[in-house]
Amino acid sequence: MVKIRATAAAALSVLALSLAGCVSQTQYDTLAQINKDLDAKNAALQQQLDEQQKQIAAMHQENKFVEASSLLFPKGGFQLGPDGEQELDKLVPRLKGLQNAKIVVYGYTDNTPIGADLRKQGVKTNLDLSSRRADAVVNYLQSQGVDPAIMAAKGRGDTHPVAGNDTAEGRAANRRIEIVLEGPGA
Repeated sequence: MVKIRATAAAALSVLALSLAGCVSQTQYDTLAQINKDLDAKNAALQQQLDEQQKQIAAMHQENKFVEASSLLFPKGGFQLGPDGEQELDKLVPRLKGLQNAKIVVYGYTDNTPIGADLRKQGVKTNLDLSSRRADAVVNYLQSQGVDPAIMAAKGRGDTHPVAGNDTAEGRAANRRIEIVLEGPGA
């Protein structure tokens, strides 16, 4: 009999502990509604974040001008031709008025090795060619009155391709100059 009472007492203790961890249906429903509300708020916040990221991407696009190298430079060259100057002249009014901004001119090439003609002119690599092209653009913009203190030229060679280099069209797309406006005044 003592053994049965001890077993019953132990069982009641376990039952009491189990029930102590339970919540009422009202409490459960309240917590479930709070969780549902938080999920809805998180979804709304994620949607806002996605929209803001789209707006930022659009602003970055508005502050970047991409010019095909074939429009700016003679084939296999790094000195601006008259057509290239004419193309850049379209951007000069916007760039001249910038304040509190930085203009970074990035030069890119395809992955085709440097030819003999360029080697004779001291160009050893695609990185060198892209740097010289970016420098040529910065020098021209400066000659047209764009503030040299806010400009920088950076060659990136065949890094950051926008297309595959396995077709003529892809290589042409990769040979480009990007003029990027950065900072609060951009």
